[in-house]
Amino acid sequence: MSADTPLMKDPDASANPPVDGGELIRFDHVTKRFGSNTVLDGLDFSVASGKHVTLIGPSGSGKTTILRMLMTLIKPDEGTIRVAGDQLFPAPEKQVREVRKKIGMVFQQFNLFPNMTVLRNITEAPVTVLGLSKDEAEARARELLEMVGLADKCDARPTQLSGGQQQRVAIARALAMRPQVLLLDEVTSALDPELVAGVLDVLRDIARTTDITMLCVTHEMNFARDISDQVLMFDSGRVIESGPPEKIFNDPENDRTREFLSAVL
Repeated sequence: MSADTPLMKDPDASANPPVDGGELIRFDHVTKRFGSNTVLDGLDFSVASGKHVTLIGPSGSGKTTILRMLMTLIKPDEGTIRVAGDQLFPAPEKQVREVRKKIGMVFQQFNLFPNMTVLRNITEAPVTVLGLSKDEAEARARELLEMVGLADKCDARPTQLSGGQQQRVAIARALAMRPQVLLLDEVTSALDPELVAGVLDVLRDIARTTDITMLCVTHEMNFARDISDQVLMFDSGRVIESGPPEKIFNDPENDRTREFLSAVL
């Protein structure tokens, strides 16, 4: 995809522009408990529009919970979440649905519909949720499939694709909704090692050539170093250190960050 391809510069996407100095995502005092386990503990953090932010830290530190809250799959017990100036939690259900349209997510598992073709997997939501015509949705889907290197797979079924190809379709499906925010949850963890590089290359291309805001959870530290404007280190439901990747990876200040990085690098 060339740098001037306007995939993410949809005029509809700017109908609710970021406020507060370009801040697109804001968590204020967000707490989430599962039984007696506090997964997020009074979390405060924000993501500026157009930035690429990576969350790192041990399993169970609350990273994926943040993404699932933004996808409205779970609700916080306390605190507020805002996206592009609109409140996501707490908010009336109608408002939640509207804010949710601004957010796309690529999961660990591909979650493609096995009974649909690749093209239909990508066009279904733009037609039913955004109200696009079938022709417009298909034109957008073909453009995205070319971007992810699968232009010849429109009529294939997910079961006919490799895991890496299925994940690239899932990325195209998320982008087809023209979200302001793209959430990436360990998108290579279910892939065989030889398929990881192709998926990460697609995501690097998206980060380099679009203005989409990205919030990423990954254990691929080289990928995080390459694409991130900011890295947040999580432990026990809190951000214990944050900064640009060169600072976090080369000269972390927190002992827990150094301990974690020495184990995963």
